[in-house]
This record gives sequence, C-alpha cells and structure tokens, in this order.
Amino acid sequence: MAKRDYYEILGVSRNASAEEIKKAYRKLAIHYHPDKNPGNKTAEEKFKEAAEAYEVLSSPEKRKKYDQFGHSSIGNTYSGGAGMNMEDIFANLGDIFGDAFEGAFSGFGFGGDPRKKRIKGSDLRIRIKLSLEEIYKGVEKKVKVRRMKMAKGVSFKICRHCKGNGQFSQITNTFLGRMQTLSTCGACQGRGKIIDHIPVGANSQGMIKEEELVKIQIPAGVTEGMQLKVAGKGNEAPFEGINGDLIALIEEMPHEKLQREGLNLHYDLDISIPESVLGTTKEVTTLVGKARITIESGTQSGKILRMKGKGIPNFEGRGYGDMLIHINVWIPKKISREQREMFEKMKEDDNFIPHKSQEKSFFDRVREMF
Repeated sequence: MAKRDYYEILGVSRNASAEEIKKAYRKLAIHYHPDKNPGNKTAEEKFKEAAEAYEVLSSPEKRKKYDQFGHSSIGNTYSGGAGMNMEDIFANLGDIFGDAFEGAFSGFGFGGDPRKKRIKGSDLRIRIKLSLEEIYKGVEKKVKVRRMKMAKGVSFKICRHCKGNGQFSQITNTFLGRMQTLSTCGACQGRGKIIDHIPVGANSQGMIKEEELVKIQIPAGVTEGMQLKVAGKGNEAPFEGINGDLIALIEEMPHEKLQREGLNLHYDLDISIPESVLGTTKEVTTLVGKARITIESGTQSGKILRMKGKGIPNFEGRGYGDMLIHINVWIPKKISREQREMFEKMKEDDNFIPHKSQEKSFFDRVREMF
C-alpha cells in the first residue's frame, strides 16, 4: 500500500513554515492521542502516522531530502505509521510541547507515572560500505558496535524525598480558584528513584561501554547517503530510560566494471575495427554474472545498447533500471606494414568513405528544440 504524503497527513502546504507544521502536528497529536481514544486502532494509527510525518518535516535536512526524493529518501527508517516507536513519540511530545502536555495523559499503558522523566539514550552513527552486488540483492550486515549499556549488578531504590513520584504538588489559592502546581524533585531529577549500588567499572550513572554484534538488514536498491535506522540499538539510557537508535549511513563502493546512475548501470565495451565492421557477440559483466550481447555489423563508436531490467532495483519495489552498454571502437596506435597496405586499399574503396548518416545528429536535434 502506497504511503500517504507527509504534508497531506499534517494538512499543511508544501511551503508551510516550521511553526505551521508544529501547530498542525500538535492539533493532530491531541485529537488522536490514545488516551482520548482507548481501544481505537484507527486513532492509534493516525497518531503514529502524524508523529512520523512530523519527525521528517520538522527536520530541515530530512524535509529537504523528502521534498526531492519522496519516501525513498527516508530509507526503511519507518515501515508505515506502525513502525514508529510509541515510547519515542511520547518522549518527543514532552520535548515539543512541554511537560504539561506530556503529563496530561497517562502514557498509553507503558506503566508507571508518565510524569516521571524518562531519559533517552543518544543515537550512534556508523558507516556501512556496500558493493553494487550487495545493493542489487540486499544483504544482512553484522557490525560490531560499542554501546553504553546498563552494567550488570546496578540496583535502584525509591527516592525518599518524593516517595517515588518524581515531583511535588502544591495547592495554592488564587483569584481564579484553587490551582495545583507541580515541581520536579531535585534529588532524583524527576525519575522517582536513585541508584543504590554501582558495580565496579561502571560510571556514576551505572553505565558501562560494551561491544555488541548488531545485525542490520539492508534492503535492495539503497542509495549513497541513505540512512537506515535500527531502533533501540544506540546507547542505552541510564535509569532504565529509552534506548537510542543506531543510524547506518550507506556508502557505495566503486565497481571495477560498472558505474551507477540512479537505477541505471553504465558499462564501457571496447570492440575492434573488424568487430565493428563485421559484427560479433561479446561477453559483458552484469550484477548477476556474465551475459552475451550481439554487436551488429556496422556498429559505430559511441552507440549505446540497452539491456532492459539489468540495472538496480527500485528501493520501493517498482521494477528495475537498465544497463547501458557504451560501444567504443578501439583503434591501434601502431600497425604493421601489411596492415597499413590493407588500410590504404580500403581507404580508396567507396564502401569505406564516410557518408552522412540518415539519422539526425545531436546538434540537429538541439536546433529543432528551439
């Protein structure tokens, strides 16, 4: 099923300002919030869908890529609205709209008091080099990543100052009536608990850096510069917070024989003068092995032969590009006396005198355009 346009989801124009995008998202987030629509799966999907759209359009860099390349620029960061991490969404709501908005809801069943602050671990970024063959087929990569993780043996205890609430409430009488104000507990920084025991080797927050082998599934058709997100595989957060993500930046390695241009591949094929005149069959390299193509007699240098469907697969699953064979007629710099005599005879032959091609030249076609 095709994904909806992010601007359409938020109900804003493509030249909407950052403030207009933020206001539109806030309106949708409140309207479709799961606590206002308990058990409503449609509202939950709308809530996630709006969060995904805002995640992209609120970032100048992501928005620029999306405007240029559409959903393919996002990679497989999201697999539709359902791919959004609900914990990330709720954490971001607090950042965007303030604690008052985040605390106004119960937290969609994630347990505990939503007013307690949950830290999110930082994202990790790595580069993954891929060959054209790997890009063509898709591949699973196993990479070693050094992550901050909660050390084994760390224990916590309830904050005795706020009794585990993470904040204090106070009722005051104002001309508007009785008002309740909330303040964050300074002892536990709003978390409701403090570290009771830190094992040897861990830092003051009970964290330690460890190496982990992470599997990353690379879909076919990725492009240079595309970023793929592996949710939850960044640094863990202290105090049992939300894990950061692992962001993999795709780098395309040069190929010995092929050059990529979008979904198409280019291949330079050298043929001899006799092969150009007489015609022949030649073996070429493709991403799925060797293939033979027919060179017709009289093929000129510069001619391009097209092999349909032998290019790169579309990332979004819509077919394949083509492979373009560029013919170069190879001319030797040194020849023997016998060869020279042969060419001298051919030079006088009417069959080897250049004639104006019946096809329109490049410059003729350009002139016709104007």
